Amino acid sequence: MDMGRESRAEKDAMTVEIMFALVTAAVLAALVFAAFLIPVLVADVSGPARKTVLVPGAVLAGVAGVWRVVRVLLRFDAHRRLGR
Repeated sequence: MDMGRESRAEKDAMTVEIMFALVTAAVLAALVFAAFLIPVLVADVSGPARKTVLVPGAVLAGVAGVWRVVRVLLRFDAHRRLGR
């Protein structure tokens, strides 16, 4: 691995990969939360039951988003280290 300064192309590739990770994480988190929200809206759940469903949905959505960012960036780093 080259310990010197990164080229402009490497910096641009890293920026694109970070943006890709963030956008796909946001989409994944939205889909996970929607999986919890849609049944609540369709069944017209209210009160404590609504909160009981939506809070874990929000937590799982956040975890899924963070997992996606970490996974994409680790994969990018592994490919970069191999010189691909």
